[in-house]
Amino acid sequence: MINIDELKFDANGLIPAIVVDAVSKDVLMMAYMNKESLQISMEKELTCFWSRSRQELWLKGETSGNYQHIVSITADCDNDTLLILVEPDGPACHLGTKTCFENPVFESKERKAFSYEGLFELIEGRKTEKKEGSYTTYLFEKGLDKILKKVGEESTEVIIAAKAEDKKETIYEIADLAYHVMVLMIEAGISLEDIHKELASRHVIDKKVKQEKMTS
Repeated sequence: MINIDELKFDANGLIPAIVVDAVSKDVLMMAYMNKESLQISMEKELTCFWSRSRQELWLKGETSGNYQHIVSITADCDNDTLLILVEPDGPACHLGTKTCFENPVFESKERKAFSYEGLFELIEGRKTEKKEGSYTTYLFEKGLDKILKKVGEESTEVIIAAKAEDKKETIYEIADLAYHVMVLMIEAGISLEDIHKELASRHVIDKKVKQEKMTS
């Protein structure tokens, strides 16, 4: 851990802070902190910035309720920019959107960004807005029993590929299983955030168990 005094604030005593959703990894916003707002952020574990327009401290969510709970704060290699991972209570943008970055400027036709969140939303869309000829829509139309059958089949395929020590085939089958599990999640009303929270809680429990073993 580095000390706050090692950070490089600019001539106005400010340092840029890039805020990222700890779960989705979406860039939510960029603002500035001074030493005082950074200290408050670490003490409260809530993002606090310095408003350049109002020339005052600004605790994110104080008026809107959209607090940003800090997971971690990391400085870049030059110690002049901060990356803050948060769990937000609501939209980051004052316009009411999840992120401030909503205006596309350029997108490569050859390279398209992939995310589990994007895939989840795409699958979800196949249920709410049925698309003719879509395999995903077909699964939703057939219902829970069909989806469960596919999850079972893909689980078996993963086991067979892994037992054969075929890495390429195992990766392929795990990807198939992950897709069908997402379909099941949407059918059952389970979100990616639900799974994230469950795994996070197990990590804490596991850590406590390890500590207990060390002290016993």
